[in-house]
Amino acid sequence: MDKQQLDKLEKDVTQNIQEGDIIFISIDSFLYRQVAKGTGSWTSHVGFIVRENNEWYVLESAVPKVTRCPLRKFLSRTTHNEVSVMRVKEGLNQEQITKLKTVAETKMGRYYHLGFKYDSKRQFCSKFVHLTFKEALGIEIGKVQTLEVLLQENPQASVNFWRCWYLGFVPWQRKTITPASQLNDPKLVPVYTQC
Repeated sequence: MDKQQLDKLEKDVTQNIQEGDIIFISIDSFLYRQVAKGTGSWTSHVGFIVRENNEWYVLESAVPKVTRCPLRKFLSRTTHNEVSVMRVKEGLNQEQITKLKTVAETKMGRYYHLGFKYDSKRQFCSKFVHLTFKEALGIEIGKVQTLEVLLQENPQASVNFWRCWYLGFVPWQRKTITPASQLNDPKLVPVYTQC
């Protein structure tokens, strides 16, 4: 995306967002494209928005670890300007936003789990969002499910890719959570969408 496109996207997004909004993008790499395809969605990455020192940031679990990314940089990583911003239906008050930030801070620097294992100390993007909202606010965003159920629900997924990714053996009973299940969560309402 060129500078002019990014300027416009950043302006459009910042006019609509609030702290605690959940932001989805599409990353153009082989792994992330397989994540999107395997979940029948365009999105492959998620984080949530905070404001610090008058600047917008996205808190995210990205390779190699959980970090704080400037919103503009986060937006620059999306493919074809694809972005969706969602908000908890009831909205969040300042006390809830503070709780979210406090819980997120305890996860900063945790390493990424390339096997997308929910039951691990390591994080991945959708797990980070899910756990932070659950621990801070008691709100579960998205659906935790086994790889077996996920792949059964998404017959378009490449089982061969996942077999290779897991070195020949898909851990079918491993629990995971996807950005797609969060994007489609009825507890959220759209704030801004371009995809």
